[in-house]
Amino acid sequence: MRRWWLATGLVLALAGAGAAAVAVTRHRADPETPPPAPVAATTKIERRDLATSKTLDGTIGYGTARPFAGHRQATVTWLPTPGTRIKRGKQLYRADDLPVPLFYGSMPLYRPITGKGLLGRDVRIVADNLRALGYRTGPVKGGEEAELTEDLIAGIKRWQKDLGLPDSGTIAVGDVEVLSGAVRVDSVMVQPGAPANGELMTVTSTRKVISVPAELSHASSIERRQKVTVVLPDEKRIPAKVLAVGRTVAPPEGNDSPRLSVTVVVDDPSAIAKIDSADVEIEFAGQVRKDILAVPVEALIALAEGGYALQLPDGSLAAVETGMFATGWVEVTGLDEGTSVVVPG
Repeated sequence: MRRWWLATGLVLALAGAGAAAVAVTRHRADPETPPPAPVAATTKIERRDLATSKTLDGTIGYGTARPFAGHRQATVTWLPTPGTRIKRGKQLYRADDLPVPLFYGSMPLYRPITGKGLLGRDVRIVADNLRALGYRTGPVKGGEEAELTEDLIAGIKRWQKDLGLPDSGTIAVGDVEVLSGAVRVDSVMVQPGAPANGELMTVTSTRKVISVPAELSHASSIERRQKVTVVLPDEKRIPAKVLAVGRTVAPPEGNDSPRLSVTVVVDDPSAIAKIDSADVEIEFAGQVRKDILAVPVEALIALAEGGYALQLPDGSLAAVETGMFATGWVEVTGLDEGTSVVVPG
Protein backbone atom coordinates (compact mmCIF):
# COMPACT_ATOMS: atom_id res chain seq x y z
CA MET A 1 0.00 0.00 0.00
CA ARG A 2 2.90 2.39 0.85
CA ARG A 3 4.55 1.69 -2.50
CA TRP A 4 1.35 2.62 -4.34
CA TRP A 5 1.17 5.92 -2.44
CA LEU A 6 4.78 6.85 -3.30
CA ALA A 7 4.32 6.05 -6.98
CA THR A 8 1.08 8.00 -7.15
CA GLY A 9 2.74 11.02 -5.48
CA LEU A 10 5.67 10.90 -7.95
CA VAL A 11 3.30 10.83 -10.92
CA LEU A 12 1.29 13.74 -9.55
CA ALA A 13 4.49 15.77 -8.89
CA LEU A 14 5.77 15.21 -12.40
CA ALA A 15 2.39 16.10 -13.82
CA GLY A 16 2.32 19.31 -11.80
CA ALA A 17 5.80 20.24 -12.98
CA GLY A 18 4.82 19.64 -16.58
CA ALA A 19 1.75 21.77 -16.18
CA ALA A 20 3.83 24.53 -14.71
CA ALA A 21 6.26 24.28 -17.59
CA VAL A 22 3.45 24.49 -20.07
CA ALA A 23 1.99 27.45 -18.25
CA VAL A 24 5.32 29.31 -18.25
CA THR A 25 5.81 28.57 -21.93
CA ARG A 26 2.31 29.62 -22.80
CA HIS A 27 2.63 33.03 -21.10
CA ARG A 28 6.29 33.90 -22.14
CA ALA A 29 6.51 37.17 -24.13
CA ASP A 30 7.37 36.94 -27.81
CA PRO A 31 10.98 37.98 -28.62
CA GLU A 32 11.40 41.62 -29.72
CA THR A 33 11.80 42.25 -33.41
CA PRO A 34 15.45 43.39 -34.10
CA PRO A 35 15.78 47.00 -35.22
CA PRO A 36 16.33 47.56 -38.93
CA ALA A 37 19.96 47.77 -40.04
CA PRO A 38 21.13 51.34 -40.67
CA VAL A 39 21.28 52.39 -44.27
CA ALA A 40 24.91 52.46 -45.39
CA ALA A 41 26.41 55.64 -46.85
CA THR A 42 27.99 55.68 -50.27
CA THR A 43 30.82 57.56 -51.91
CA LYS A 44 32.23 57.62 -55.40
CA ILE A 45 35.58 56.48 -56.65
CA GLU A 46 37.43 59.70 -57.46
CA ARG A 47 40.57 60.75 -59.27
CA ARG A 48 43.14 62.54 -57.10
CA ASP A 49 46.80 62.77 -56.09
CA LEU A 50 48.17 60.87 -53.09
CA ALA A 51 51.39 61.43 -51.21
CA THR A 52 52.88 59.67 -48.23
CA SER A 53 54.43 61.94 -45.63
CA LYS A 54 55.66 62.03 -42.06
CA THR A 55 55.26 64.90 -39.64
CA LEU A 56 57.92 65.66 -37.01
CA ASP A 57 57.99 68.25 -34.26
CA GLY A 58 60.51 71.08 -34.41
CA THR A 59 61.40 74.35 -32.70
CA ILE A 60 62.12 77.74 -34.26
CA GLY A 61 65.26 79.29 -32.85
CA TYR A 62 68.87 80.05 -33.75
CA GLY A 63 70.26 76.56 -33.59
CA THR A 64 72.49 75.00 -30.98
CA ALA A 65 74.48 77.49 -28.91
CA ARG A 66 78.22 76.91 -28.77
CA PRO A 67 80.76 78.27 -26.28
CA PHE A 68 83.06 81.12 -27.25
CA ALA A 69 86.42 81.54 -25.54
CA GLY A 70 88.69 84.57 -25.59
CA HIS A 71 92.45 84.25 -26.07
CA ARG A 72 93.82 87.50 -24.70
CA GLN A 73 95.86 87.76 -21.53
CA ALA A 74 93.82 90.58 -20.04
CA THR A 75 90.79 91.41 -17.93
CA VAL A 76 87.26 91.52 -19.31
CA THR A 77 85.85 95.04 -18.95
CA TRP A 78 82.66 94.76 -21.07
CA LEU A 79 80.45 92.03 -22.52
CA PRO A 80 77.49 92.25 -24.91
CA THR A 81 73.96 91.46 -23.75
CA PRO A 82 72.21 88.25 -24.87
CA GLY A 83 70.50 88.71 -28.20
CA THR A 84 73.17 91.07 -29.56
CA ARG A 85 74.25 90.35 -33.15
CA ILE A 86 77.90 90.90 -33.95
CA LYS A 87 79.26 91.04 -37.49
CA ARG A 88 82.68 91.48 -39.05
CA GLY A 89 84.76 94.28 -37.59
CA LYS A 90 82.51 94.86 -34.54
CA GLN A 91 83.70 94.21 -31.00
CA LEU A 92 82.86 90.90 -29.38
CA TYR A 93 83.93 92.15 -25.97
CA ARG A 94 86.41 94.56 -24.39
CA ALA A 95 89.60 93.53 -22.61
CA ASP A 96 91.63 96.03 -20.60
CA ASP A 97 89.04 98.49 -22.00
CA LEU A 98 90.14 97.90 -25.59
CA PRO A 99 87.84 96.36 -28.23
CA VAL A 100 88.39 92.78 -29.38
CA PRO A 101 86.84 92.72 -32.88
CA LEU A 102 85.48 89.85 -34.94
CA PHE A 103 87.05 88.64 -38.18
CA TYR A 104 85.64 85.93 -40.43
CA GLY A 105 87.74 82.91 -41.27
CA SER A 106 88.29 79.18 -40.94
CA MET A 107 91.08 79.22 -38.34
CA PRO A 108 92.16 81.32 -35.34
CA LEU A 109 95.08 83.71 -35.36
CA TYR A 110 97.44 81.40 -33.50
CA ARG A 111 100.59 83.59 -33.67
CA PRO A 112 101.44 87.29 -33.77
CA ILE A 113 100.98 88.84 -37.19
CA THR A 114 104.21 90.78 -37.33
CA GLY A 115 107.35 91.05 -39.39
CA LYS A 116 107.52 91.92 -43.08
CA GLY A 117 107.56 88.78 -45.24
CA LEU A 118 105.51 86.63 -42.83
CA LEU A 119 103.64 84.07 -44.92
CA GLY A 120 100.58 82.01 -43.99
CA ARG A 121 96.84 81.41 -44.06
CA ASP A 122 96.44 83.59 -40.98
CA VAL A 123 97.96 86.51 -42.91
CA ARG A 124 95.42 85.81 -45.67
CA ILE A 125 92.58 86.06 -43.09
CA VAL A 126 93.82 89.49 -41.96
CA ALA A 127 94.18 90.76 -45.53
CA ASP A 128 90.74 89.46 -46.64
CA ASN A 129 88.96 90.99 -43.64
CA LEU A 130 90.64 94.37 -43.95
CA ARG A 131 89.70 94.55 -47.64
CA ALA A 132 86.10 93.54 -46.78
CA LEU A 133 86.04 96.41 -44.24
CA GLY A 134 87.21 98.87 -46.91
CA TYR A 135 90.90 99.22 -46.10
CA ARG A 136 93.60 99.29 -48.77
CA THR A 137 96.09 96.46 -48.38
CA GLY A 138 97.92 96.61 -51.69
CA PRO A 139 98.42 93.52 -53.87
CA VAL A 140 98.21 90.36 -51.77
CA LYS A 141 100.76 87.77 -52.84
CA GLY A 142 100.22 84.04 -52.57
CA GLY A 143 97.26 81.66 -52.99
CA GLU A 144 95.58 80.30 -49.85
CA GLU A 145 98.45 81.90 -48.01
CA ALA A 146 99.39 85.55 -48.12
CA GLU A 147 102.50 87.59 -47.40
CA LEU A 148 102.70 90.39 -44.88
CA THR A 149 103.81 93.29 -47.04
CA GLU A 150 104.47 96.97 -46.28
CA ASP A 151 101.10 97.88 -47.85
CA LEU A 152 99.30 95.32 -45.67
CA ILE A 153 101.08 96.57 -42.55
CA ALA A 154 100.01 100.13 -43.44
CA GLY A 155 96.43 98.89 -43.80
CA ILE A 156 96.60 97.26 -40.36
CA LYS A 157 97.79 100.53 -38.83
CA ARG A 158 94.92 102.53 -40.37
CA TRP A 159 92.39 99.97 -39.15
CA GLN A 160 93.89 99.98 -35.62
CA LYS A 161 93.79 103.76 -35.43
CA ASP A 162 90.13 103.90 -36.52
CA LEU A 163 89.22 101.28 -33.90
CA GLY A 164 90.99 103.10 -31.07
CA LEU A 165 93.77 100.52 -30.79
CA PRO A 166 97.51 101.23 -30.66
CA ASP A 167 98.48 101.56 -34.36
CA SER A 168 101.51 99.32 -34.15
CA GLY A 169 100.89 97.38 -37.36
CA THR A 170 101.16 94.20 -35.30
CA ILE A 171 98.27 91.91 -34.28
CA ALA A 172 98.95 89.81 -31.19
CA VAL A 173 97.18 86.56 -30.33
CA GLY A 174 93.82 87.47 -28.81
CA ASP A 175 93.68 90.99 -30.29
CA VAL A 176 91.20 89.64 -32.86
CA GLU A 177 88.84 86.66 -32.65
CA VAL A 178 88.09 84.66 -35.79
CA LEU A 179 84.77 82.89 -36.33
CA SER A 180 83.10 81.47 -39.44
CA GLY A 181 80.62 84.34 -39.70
CA ALA A 182 78.40 86.75 -37.82
CA VAL A 183 77.11 85.51 -34.46
CA ARG A 184 74.28 86.18 -32.05
CA VAL A 185 75.06 86.20 -28.32
CA ASP A 186 72.96 83.53 -26.64
CA SER A 187 74.20 83.85 -23.07
CA VAL A 188 77.02 85.45 -21.07
CA MET A 189 79.08 83.10 -18.89
CA VAL A 190 81.23 85.56 -16.89
CA GLN A 191 81.09 89.08 -15.50
CA PRO A 192 83.43 92.03 -16.10
CA GLY A 193 86.61 91.46 -14.09
CA ALA A 194 87.03 87.84 -15.23
CA PRO A 195 90.13 86.74 -17.14
CA ALA A 196 89.72 87.21 -20.90
CA ASN A 197 91.47 83.96 -21.83
CA GLY A 198 88.60 81.57 -21.06
CA GLU A 199 85.00 80.83 -22.00
CA LEU A 200 83.14 84.13 -22.02
CA MET A 201 79.77 83.50 -23.68
CA THR A 202 77.75 81.18 -25.88
CA VAL A 203 76.87 82.19 -29.42
CA THR A 204 74.63 81.00 -32.22
CA SER A 205 74.13 81.73 -35.87
CA THR A 206 72.26 84.94 -36.69
CA ARG A 207 69.96 83.04 -39.02
CA LYS A 208 66.78 81.55 -37.63
CA VAL A 209 66.51 77.82 -38.16
CA ILE A 210 64.18 75.03 -37.13
CA SER A 211 65.73 72.26 -35.06
CA VAL A 212 64.15 68.83 -35.45
CA PRO A 213 65.21 65.98 -33.13
CA ALA A 214 64.50 63.02 -35.41
CA GLU A 215 64.49 59.36 -34.45
CA LEU A 216 67.07 57.33 -36.34
CA SER A 217 64.37 55.53 -38.34
CA HIS A 218 63.09 58.89 -39.58
CA ALA A 219 66.45 60.61 -40.01
CA SER A 220 67.74 57.84 -42.29
CA SER A 221 65.33 58.92 -45.04
CA ILE A 222 65.93 62.69 -44.68
CA GLU A 223 68.39 64.26 -47.10
CA ARG A 224 70.12 67.63 -47.28
CA ARG A 225 68.29 70.17 -49.50
CA GLN A 226 65.10 68.07 -49.28
CA LYS A 227 62.00 70.25 -49.62
CA VAL A 228 59.65 70.26 -46.63
CA THR A 229 56.64 72.20 -45.36
CA VAL A 230 56.60 74.02 -42.01
CA VAL A 231 53.25 74.36 -40.24
CA LEU A 232 53.28 77.36 -37.88
CA PRO A 233 51.20 77.54 -34.66
CA ASP A 234 48.54 79.55 -36.54
CA GLU A 235 48.29 76.70 -39.12
CA LYS A 236 50.03 78.78 -41.79
CA ARG A 237 52.08 76.55 -44.10
CA ILE A 238 55.39 77.82 -45.49
CA PRO A 239 57.92 76.11 -47.78
CA ALA A 240 61.34 75.21 -46.40
CA LYS A 241 64.28 72.88 -46.98
CA VAL A 242 66.66 70.72 -44.99
CA LEU A 243 69.92 72.57 -44.32
CA ALA A 244 71.77 69.76 -42.55
CA VAL A 245 71.34 66.32 -41.02
CA GLY A 246 73.49 65.80 -37.93
CA ARG A 247 75.91 62.91 -37.62
CA THR A 248 76.16 62.79 -33.83
CA VAL A 249 73.49 60.69 -32.14
CA ALA A 250 72.05 62.40 -29.07
CA PRO A 251 71.66 60.01 -26.11
CA PRO A 252 68.08 59.11 -25.21
CA GLU A 253 66.27 61.11 -22.55
CA GLY A 254 63.83 59.19 -20.38
CA ASN A 255 61.81 56.87 -22.59
CA ASP A 256 62.87 58.59 -25.82
CA SER A 257 64.95 56.77 -28.42
CA PRO A 258 68.32 58.09 -29.67
CA ARG A 259 67.94 60.98 -32.10
CA LEU A 260 69.78 62.96 -34.75
CA SER A 261 69.43 66.71 -35.08
CA VAL A 262 67.97 67.87 -38.40
CA THR A 263 68.23 71.58 -39.25
CA VAL A 264 65.57 73.16 -41.48
CA VAL A 265 65.50 76.69 -42.96
CA VAL A 266 62.48 78.42 -44.47
CA ASP A 267 62.63 79.71 -48.05
CA ASP A 268 61.42 83.18 -47.00
CA PRO A 269 63.03 84.29 -43.71
CA SER A 270 60.52 87.14 -43.38
CA ALA A 271 57.80 84.52 -42.78
CA ILE A 272 59.23 83.86 -39.30
CA ALA A 273 61.00 87.18 -38.70
CA LYS A 274 58.69 88.07 -35.81
CA ILE A 275 58.96 84.66 -34.14
CA ASP A 276 61.93 84.22 -31.81
CA SER A 277 60.85 80.82 -30.50
CA ALA A 278 57.92 78.52 -31.26
CA ASP A 279 57.02 74.86 -31.58
CA VAL A 280 56.12 73.91 -35.14
CA GLU A 281 55.45 70.84 -37.26
CA ILE A 282 57.53 69.85 -40.26
CA GLU A 283 56.00 67.73 -43.00
CA PHE A 284 58.45 65.56 -44.89
CA ALA A 285 56.94 64.40 -48.17
CA GLY A 286 57.47 60.84 -49.32
CA GLN A 287 56.22 58.94 -52.36
CA VAL A 288 53.78 60.77 -54.65
CA ARG A 289 51.16 59.22 -56.94
CA LYS A 290 49.38 61.63 -59.28
CA ASP A 291 46.05 61.33 -61.07
CA ILE A 292 45.00 57.97 -59.62
CA LEU A 293 41.66 56.45 -58.60
CA ALA A 294 41.11 56.30 -54.85
CA VAL A 295 38.49 55.70 -52.16
CA PRO A 296 38.46 56.25 -48.39
CA VAL A 297 40.29 53.43 -46.63
CA GLU A 298 37.18 52.46 -44.62
CA ALA A 299 35.43 51.44 -47.84
CA LEU A 300 37.76 48.43 -48.23
CA ILE A 301 36.48 44.97 -47.32
CA ALA A 302 39.07 42.27 -46.61
CA LEU A 303 38.20 39.01 -48.37
CA ALA A 304 38.56 35.65 -46.61
CA GLU A 305 40.52 34.27 -49.55
CA GLY A 306 42.85 37.28 -49.50
CA GLY A 307 42.80 40.67 -51.17
CA TYR A 308 40.20 43.40 -50.95
CA ALA A 309 36.81 44.28 -52.40
CA LEU A 310 34.40 47.19 -52.47
CA GLN A 311 30.68 46.81 -51.81
CA LEU A 312 28.36 48.22 -54.44
CA PRO A 313 25.01 49.80 -53.51
CA ASP A 314 23.13 46.64 -54.60
CA GLY A 315 25.03 44.62 -51.98
CA SER A 316 27.39 42.82 -54.34
CA LEU A 317 31.15 42.82 -53.87
CA ALA A 318 33.66 43.87 -56.52
CA ALA A 319 37.28 42.80 -56.11
CA VAL A 320 39.89 45.56 -56.50
CA GLU A 321 43.65 45.86 -56.46
CA THR A 322 45.08 48.30 -53.91
CA GLY A 323 48.07 50.57 -54.29
CA MET A 324 49.32 53.45 -52.14
CA PHE A 325 47.73 54.16 -48.76
CA ALA A 326 48.01 57.81 -47.67
CA THR A 327 46.11 60.35 -45.55
CA GLY A 328 43.06 58.11 -45.12
CA TRP A 329 42.77 57.19 -48.81
CA VAL A 330 43.81 54.15 -50.83
CA GLU A 331 44.59 53.75 -54.50
CA VAL A 332 42.33 51.17 -56.23
CA THR A 333 42.13 49.63 -59.68
CA GLY A 334 39.40 47.39 -61.12
CA LEU A 335 36.47 49.81 -61.11
CA ASP A 336 35.76 52.99 -63.06
CA GLU A 337 35.95 56.56 -61.86
CA GLY A 338 32.61 57.72 -60.44
CA THR A 339 31.46 54.26 -59.38
CA SER A 340 29.42 54.45 -56.15
CA VAL A 341 30.66 52.21 -53.32
CA VAL A 342 29.44 51.66 -49.77
CA VAL A 343 31.25 53.13 -46.77
CA PRO A 344 30.38 52.52 -43.12
CA GLY A 345 27.49 54.77 -42.03
